[in-house]
Amino acid sequence: MTQRAKIDTDGSEAEAVGPPVVHRPAGLTSAEVAERVARGEVNDVPVRSSRSTKDIVRGNVFTRFNAIIGVLWVIMLIVAPIQDSLFGFVIIANTGIGIIQELRAKKTLDGLAVIGEAKPTVRRDGVAAELSTSEIVLGDLIELGPGDKVVVDGEVAEADSLEIDESLLTGEADPVVKKPGDLMMSGSFVVAGGGAFTATKVGREAYAAQLAEEASRFTLVHSELRTGISTILKYVTWMMIPTAIGLVISQLVVKDDNFKDAIARTVGGIVPMIPEGLVLLTSVAFAIGVVRLGRKQCLVQELPAIEGLARVDVVCLDKTGTLTEGGMDVTELRPLGGADETYVRTVLGAFGESDPRPNASLQAIIDAYPDTVEWRCTEALPFSSARKYSGAAFSEGNGENSTWLMGAPDVLLPAGDPTLTEIDHLNEQGLRVLLLARTANELDSPEVATGAQPTALVVLEQRLRPDAADTLAYFADQNVATKVISGDNAVSVGAVAGKLDMPGAANTVDARTLPTDREEMAKVLDENAVFGRVTPQQKRDMVAALQSHGHTVAMTGDGVNDVLALKDADIGVSMGSGSEATRAVAQIVLLNNSFATLPSVVAEGRRVIGNITRVATLFLTKTVYSVLLAVLVVCSQVEYPFLPRHLTLLSTLTIGIPAFFLALAPNKERAKPNFVRRVMRYAIPGGVIAAAATFTTYLLARHHYSGEGALEAETSAATLTLFLVSMWVLAIIARPYTWWRLTLVATMGGAFLLVLVVPWLQDFFALKLVGTTLPWAAVAIAAAGGLLLEVAWRWVDRRFPA
Repeated sequence: MTQRAKIDTDGSEAEAVGPPVVHRPAGLTSAEVAERVARGEVNDVPVRSSRSTKDIVRGNVFTRFNAIIGVLWVIMLIVAPIQDSLFGFVIIANTGIGIIQELRAKKTLDGLAVIGEAKPTVRRDGVAAELSTSEIVLGDLIELGPGDKVVVDGEVAEADSLEIDESLLTGEADPVVKKPGDLMMSGSFVVAGGGAFTATKVGREAYAAQLAEEASRFTLVHSELRTGISTILKYVTWMMIPTAIGLVISQLVVKDDNFKDAIARTVGGIVPMIPEGLVLLTSVAFAIGVVRLGRKQCLVQELPAIEGLARVDVVCLDKTGTLTEGGMDVTELRPLGGADETYVRTVLGAFGESDPRPNASLQAIIDAYPDTVEWRCTEALPFSSARKYSGAAFSEGNGENSTWLMGAPDVLLPAGDPTLTEIDHLNEQGLRVLLLARTANELDSPEVATGAQPTALVVLEQRLRPDAADTLAYFADQNVATKVISGDNAVSVGAVAGKLDMPGAANTVDARTLPTDREEMAKVLDENAVFGRVTPQQKRDMVAALQSHGHTVAMTGDGVNDVLALKDADIGVSMGSGSEATRAVAQIVLLNNSFATLPSVVAEGRRVIGNITRVATLFLTKTVYSVLLAVLVVCSQVEYPFLPRHLTLLSTLTIGIPAFFLALAPNKERAKPNFVRRVMRYAIPGGVIAAAATFTTYLLARHHYSGEGALEAETSAATLTLFLVSMWVLAIIARPYTWWRLTLVATMGGAFLLVLVVPWLQDFFALKLVGTTLPWAAVAIAAAGGLLLEVAWRWVDRRFPA
C-alpha cells in the first residue's frame, strides 16, 4: 500500500511524505551464488520420485527365483534338446518386459515430479524469483507465505506475524510464532503470516532432507499386496526345497539307465513350482497404472497409493478447491447498525492490501473494492484456519486509528445474535458470508475478538466445479461414502453439496458440537455427510475416528489446514495448485487441479488390485499342483510324467498369456483385505483337484500302454488332463464373461488343439495321443475334475467368505 500520511507522536497529521523507505535484505549477489556453487554449497539432495535405472534392472534381474531358474536353464541347455529349455527364454522375455515397463513408469513419474515440484521464492540481487529447490545455495534468502514449505534449514531474517507448523517433524500440532533470529527446520510449513529466512544448512545436512528423499521414492513398501505375495513366496520356497530334493533322488533311482532323461524330468518337476510370473506381473501392472495415471496429469508420489485407493470406502472432501473452484465473487455488501456503506468500502479496500498473499475470499474483496490511497496499514493479523478470522489496524489518514477483524460471523458474534439469523438465510442459499467487525482491542491480544462491533456482511458466491456433481455420483454408484469436511459455515457447505446432489447433503453438522470421544465422533461421522466449522485438528481427529471403525479413508485438500489430515489419512490427495505443504505430504497430486480425475485414480487402483488377486489364483494353482504331483511321484517311485517343454506349453496357454490380458482388463470391484487368504482359498482346492486328476490319468495310462513309446503316450494323456483342468480353472477365473474373455479362453484352447494335430508341433513338444480309449478317458477324468472344481469353489465361497 502507498503511504500518503504520517502520524506524529502527538497524533496530528504531518505532511504527506510519499512511499515509505523499507530496508529489506537484498539476498546474495550473483557473484556470491557462483562462489558457493563452486564450493559445492548447493542443496543437491536428489529428490527422487522413482528408482534409478540401475536399481530397476537389478530388482528385475537378480531375484531369488531367477537365480533358481537360471541354474536349471543352464543344466537343461547341456543335457536336453532346446525345446526343454524354452522356460529360460520365457523368463528372459518376462524380465525384459518388467524392466521396460518400469522404465516407462519411471520416465512418466520423473517428468510429472518436475511439473509438481515445489519452487520456493528466493531473493537474489534484491529481486525475488522462483527457483528449483536444487538451485538453492548456502546463505540464500528464501521468502515465505501461507502454505509454503520450509525446504532447507535456516534462520529467520524477516517475520510478519509468521506462524510455523512443525508437526510433521515434532508431532506438536500447535503453530509456533517465529521472530527474527529463530531457527527454521526443513519439513515445517507456514500456516499464517509471512517472512523470509536465510539458509544455514543445505543438501544432506538439512534436518528433513533424508526423510524427504526416502518418502518420495518409487516403492512398493507397506503394500498389503506385495507383503502377501512375499509371504506366499516364502512358504512356496520352503515347500520347494524338500520336494525338489526328493524328486531328484527318486528320478535318478527310477531312471538309472538314462541319466539325461532323469535330469530333464526332474527339472520339469521343479520349474513349475515357481510362481515367478506373479511377481513380474504385479510390477508390470503397477507400472502401467502409473503410466496411465500420468497421462491424466496425476502424479503418484508413492506407488502403494494406487493399491490404497482401490481399498478406499470413505472419501473426505474439502469444499473449497474441491467441490468449488478456487475463485469467488462478491455478490452483495450489507452494512449493519446504520454503518455508512462508502466508509465500509474504504475499510474493505484497505483490508485487501493488508495481506501480501491473500486467500480466495480476500482476493474477491480486493477485486471488488480497490484500495484507497489515504489509509495505511500499521499492523496485520494474518488469517488462520484455526481462529477463522484475520485482522488489520489502520491509520485512516485523518488522524484516526482503527482496528478491524474479518472472518466467520458465527465465530466473531456471540450465540443468539440476531444477525446470525440473517446470515443463516444466506448460508442456506450456498453463499459464503464474512463479517467485518471493529474491535477496540489490540491485534496481539488473546481477547481481540471479544466485544467486536459488527459493521457489515460481505456475501461471496463460490463457483461450483462443473465436474463435481458427476464425480460425487460416481462415488455414490461405487458405494464409496463421501464426507464434506470444511472450515466454512455448515449450512452454507450443505447448500453447496445439495446443489451437487450429494447424498446426505440435507443433514449438516456444526463441528463445534462434535463429541471429543473418538467412538462417539465415529458414530456421528457414519450417520452424516456434511460438516462445517471444522478446525485443522478436528479434521485429523475425524480421519482417525473413521479409521477406528475400519474405514479406509482418502482425504483431499489443497490448503495448509488440510496437511495434518492428509498426512494421517490412508491416502492423501492434493491439488497441484495447493500449498507446497499439502503436495509434500500427499501420496497423489492432481496436477490438473481437477477433482474429476479422482474416479480415474480409484478405477485404476481397483483394476490393478482386483486383477492381480484374480490372476494370482492361476499362478498359485499351478504351484500347488506342481508340488503335489512331485510328492505323488516321489511316494509312488514312478517316472515324473512331464518334460519341461510340456509344462512350458501349459503354463503359457493357461496362465502366462491369459494372466497378462486379465491383469490389464477393467475391474470396478472394490479391493478387499486378506489377499493371501482370498487367493489360497481357491488355489489350494484347484491345485489339489488338478494334481489328483492328472495323476489318476497318468496311473491309468501306465497300466494301459506298454512297450516302446509308452512313456511318451502316458505323458501325452496326462498333459491332456492337466491342460483341460487348468483351462477350467482359467474359465472360472475369467468370469463374468465378456466377448473378449470368451475369445481369450477359446484361443488358448485352439492353440493347444493346434499342437495336437500339426505333426511338426507334435514332434517339437513330444505330444501325441495314442489310440482313443485313454485320450477319451483323460477327457472324462478332466471333466469330472472340472465339475469337482465348481462344487469345491462354491463350497469355499460359502464356508470361507472373503
